Amino acid sequence: MHRFVTAGALVFALVSSAAADDSPTKTAEAKPAAKSTKAAPSGPQVVVLETSQGTIVIKLAEKDAPKTTANFKKLVREKFYDGTYFHRVIPGFMIQGGDPNTKDTDPANDGQGGPGYTVDAEIKLPHVRGAVATARIGDAANPTRASSGSQFFIDVAAQPSLDAGGYTVFGQVISGMEAVDKIVALGADPSTPRGAAGPNPGKKALVTKATLEPLSKWEKPAAASDKTENKTAEAKPGDNK
Repeated sequence: MHRFVTAGALVFALVSSAAADDSPTKTAEAKPAAKSTKAAPSGPQVVVLETSQGTIVIKLAEKDAPKTTANFKKLVREKFYDGTYFHRVIPGFMIQGGDPNTKDTDPANDGQGGPGYTVDAEIKLPHVRGAVATARIGDAANPTRASSGSQFFIDVAAQPSLDAGGYTVFGQVISGMEAVDKIVALGADPSTPRGAAGPNPGKKALVTKATLEPLSKWEKPAAASDKTENKTAEAKPGDNK
């Protein structure tokens, strides 16, 4: 597993501001009459990755990984991920992306970039299929298990060895695992170049755009779901014979 973590990112400078404030940036004081009528987004959000293989929707674990999710949302708002690609795809394991180096024309430096900082470890959630976690360098150089500032991976199967190794899981794919499966399948394609860390499909696994959207758009509230199920059951009295 050290091959995974050491190939995933360089040693980044640790700064105290790694856990980015997720609130809108304050500007100079404005007169009351100049207040904007546009309300800031409220409520739970998801990250939507539009990729060359389909759309992937990630529900964020904001209670379990508040610093990591705040940083991820900040980068999405800054369009940091637009134009990057998943540079490491290993069938049966995961797909890894989020490196700004993938925007250049040199695949040799893929997996070595980031925003210039790390994020405090928030190791709590398990690695199940669809779990979204942060990459990091190995324990020898990173005893606190701090996360990469931008690189992340999506598990395509449960990974108990990563649970034991200690990585921050900060989200779960709630829609688009078929797109994830298409991307990871590129790792088995003989035409996919092999880098030092594994298969690198390049722009075949491109993230064209990353955006924030309301969770309510993608996840039906439990109460509404239960109500629908109850109505369906009541509509079939003949089943109670």
